[in-house]
Amino acid sequence: MLEICRCGFGSMALMGMMGSIVSACKSTDKSSRDLLSKLAHAPHHLPKAKNIIFLYMDGGVSQVDSFDPKPRLARENGQDPKFKIDATQFNNNGKILQSPWAFKRYGESGMEVSELFPHIASCVDDLALIRSMVSNFPEHTNANYFLHTGSGLQGRPSMGAWVNYGLGSENSNLPGYVVLDGGLVPPGGVDNFKNGFLPADFQASIMKTGDTPVANIKSDSSLSAHQRKKLDFIQQMDQRNRDKSDELEAAIRNYELAYQMQSSVPELTEFQSETKATRNLYGLYDEDPHTRNYGAQCLMARRLVERGVRFVELTCPSLAGIDRWDQHHGLKNGHERNAHAVDQPIAGLLKDLKSRGLLEETLVVWTGEFGRTPFAQGQDGRDHNPSAFSMWMAGAGIRGGTIYGQTDEYGYRVAENPVTIHDLHATMLHLLGVDHKMLTYHFGGRDFRLTDVHGHVVKDVLV
Repeated sequence: MLEICRCGFGSMALMGMMGSIVSACKSTDKSSRDLLSKLAHAPHHLPKAKNIIFLYMDGGVSQVDSFDPKPRLARENGQDPKFKIDATQFNNNGKILQSPWAFKRYGESGMEVSELFPHIASCVDDLALIRSMVSNFPEHTNANYFLHTGSGLQGRPSMGAWVNYGLGSENSNLPGYVVLDGGLVPPGGVDNFKNGFLPADFQASIMKTGDTPVANIKSDSSLSAHQRKKLDFIQQMDQRNRDKSDELEAAIRNYELAYQMQSSVPELTEFQSETKATRNLYGLYDEDPHTRNYGAQCLMARRLVERGVRFVELTCPSLAGIDRWDQHHGLKNGHERNAHAVDQPIAGLLKDLKSRGLLEETLVVWTGEFGRTPFAQGQDGRDHNPSAFSMWMAGAGIRGGTIYGQTDEYGYRVAENPVTIHDLHATMLHLLGVDHKMLTYHFGGRDFRLTDVHGHVVKDVLV
């Protein structure tokens, strides 16, 4: 039909397009490969989200002190637990411990949030709060691997790597998956952010805020022509063996990406273009240096998704004398200092994204790897609790002001609508337009996926 209509000009146009695709398949030119990448990374269904910002609360926030109020803890404070206690990480289990913080209702939804998060509380009508999360692991390292990769064992691809593999980046000058280093590397190390058995170019690029987000990122302009010739020569040499090694192909792409990042990354951390009101919104003028640190991460995350980065994860700042959110003792001091560091920046991020229309296409996820016990460890701490914890999502495709799931009267175990880590991953992928059952990679004789053989989309929190 294209050949005979309009003197064959339709056929010519089609052949021109096909020629571009064939050339992209054969070419080592980056712009040609970008064309092929866009064609290869089509979503399975119409996506609600284009990007994900993952706010990782390393160590395990206490659900009964943040987003899941339990009045019974106050009534039975100091008494022995009246329920069966599972084995805990340290088995130093004490009396029922009430929350040191009061809860209030906020927004039109009336969602209850503790005094720890007054700024996030102002955004509750944009949040879908899940109070019935469960994990399979009570120890940080395995729980971190499980949260990030869908497996409690080391070596699987992280969720960001899966997203990068499935959808690619929308910016050829930046990675598709970025982890912002706030000063703390989670237990389990950088394997939480690795590519596993996926090609190496799908792993996270770890960046920092400040003048040097990536080591050696600022190039000497006098050497740029020489550098370009060197890369072209390396590429010519590598091309001879390109078809024999996936690792070699990944190395070629990483060299090219690093070259492109020299011009694009330094601009990311130059916040002078942001208004004073925007910088204040994120807490960049706060007296607490940890708030300023996390505020810079949140602002950089917004700038990254603006530029088409698919998956951005933020890690917690390092607070002197505080072990992340992992308060086995000193609960009040530890949780208050951690909350002060992240509360205003996270609320600022949500409000800034919303004012710019970016929240409609960006999924924001807030969670730790597990929760904490309603009874004390020692006198004033809480041990790990994988049997129940809270997390929330906001943004693209999320029904704001929603509360899903329920725990028992003590906040110890899930009583209604349990949500697994696999369910969370399936829901995140669904919002990106990806069917979690169809995103697979053949390795070791079988097809693997992020959700393994599990996972259901939590449709009740979606619009």
